[in-house]
Amino acid sequence: MNHENVNRASGAAIGFIIAFVIFVALIAIAKFSISVPAIDAERDATISKSLAEIRHTESIALENPGWVDQQRGIVRLPIETAMQIIASQSAESARANLIWRENQASAPAPTNAAPKKNLYE
Repeated sequence: MNHENVNRASGAAIGFIIAFVIFVALIAIAKFSISVPAIDAERDATISKSLAEIRHTESIALENPGWVDQQRGIVRLPIETAMQIIASQSAESARANLIWRENQASAPAPTNAAPKKNLYE
């Protein structure tokens, strides 16, 4: 056996072990020295307030009628009101009304501005 090859192999192994130990030590130092701040009470209160406002706005939108798109004639109705309207209609008129509303909703929005002229015409 050649002693020079054995020394190189063992030196590489020792170097790898030392590098691994240093790497693990740096990770341990970083983990214990860096602390993540907890959510403070002020931030928690802000998040709770925002969530309460969102829920209040959503409940108002669900309980009160309003315009979704006034140009197209699309309104938002409370579920109970919509169910009463549907229940009072006959099947034929409900189908015709549904088709008309689908056509209104899928039609392009009306624009008041004239189309721009192409500079190259």
